[in-house]
Amino acid sequence: MTLPDVRAALLAGGLGERMGHLTDTLCKPLVPYAASCRLVDFSVANTARSGIPELVLLSLHRERDLIDHLLTHWDGRGVRINFGPHDTLVRSGALTAGETLPARPPEAGTADALLNNAEHLFAPGARDLLIQHADHVYLYDYTPMVAAHRTADADVTIGVQRIEHRFVHLFGMVDVDPDLRVRRLVEKPAEPTSDLIFTAFCLFKTAVLRDVLTTLAALGDDAWQHDISRDVLPHMIREGHRVLAHPITGYWADIGTVERYHLEQLKLLDPPFPLPPGALPTTLTGTPPHHLGHARNLTAADVTIPPGATVHSSLLFPGCVIEPGARIDRSIVLPGATVRAGARLNDTIAAPGEDVTGRRTGLTHLEPAAHPTP
Repeated sequence: MTLPDVRAALLAGGLGERMGHLTDTLCKPLVPYAASCRLVDFSVANTARSGIPELVLLSLHRERDLIDHLLTHWDGRGVRINFGPHDTLVRSGALTAGETLPARPPEAGTADALLNNAEHLFAPGARDLLIQHADHVYLYDYTPMVAAHRTADADVTIGVQRIEHRFVHLFGMVDVDPDLRVRRLVEKPAEPTSDLIFTAFCLFKTAVLRDVLTTLAALGDDAWQHDISRDVLPHMIREGHRVLAHPITGYWADIGTVERYHLEQLKLLDPPFPLPPGALPTTLTGTPPHHLGHARNLTAADVTIPPGATVHSSLLFPGCVIEPGARIDRSIVLPGATVRAGARLNDTIAAPGEDVTGRRTGLTHLEPAAHPTP
């Protein structure tokens, strides 16, 4: 099925500071994931899978690298990528290798990204606008969500999922009535009263969203937080707009910290696999990764575990090298890393291109000092 009158908007402008040294040389959407792809590929693959014809990229930091990735792997392959104010320049062929793109206007929050790209988001041809994030990991067809949204004549439909109560404070907490109408959305509540969270992808009636953004922008810069979760959706709830929840029962993860990056990938190793290898995007390799028997590893097709090396419950990315005598447990070895003979990795990550020679346990070498992991 196709959704020709839906347009997607991909929020990809965050600095990714809580990802620590993993984003020293990469924008967060390009951080490698699942031994096969990059974070951004999940949302784009979901757009293409659902038959949504156009995705507008809302980027800001190191966006030339992100644009090059999307042009190479996604544009014209089931979805057209609209690069917003850069679209004409990108498609002209006039950009030279490494050339920096013109600066975009600054943004105080996700709602500013929508306002700054209004010309592209609210162009004719889309009845509904799907808002996505470039750091969420899930495989999903939005068609049932769109059908429910339109059947209910909702002004906005938000994805929701139940999680362990102790983690709710990290997300947007949602309170709904028996008919799934949203009564309250509280971003990162200090004392959660519900185990239902906002998955941060949502479907707006295009005209309604445009009007709400216009109303909020008219308040002035200091009167709101310029954020979809903190301003746009709460405003719509208060004003009596029809805001509905759509339960998401499959696997979904928001990769916001180094710790979650590590733990969520380890979840891919145990059956029933939340993300089957054959269903993963394959922008890093062109071929899916595979599980290796009883050791429960997820390994790129070009990686060999030599005799004398011991690897358990780990992910080995394309281009990494494991030498005989290395031992790796519950760890992630990213593209181009080398784990030398005698090295020991436990519950840790080898960074792209890193040469690991000693012993390492934990993630402190990657975590940002100013933003400790929750």
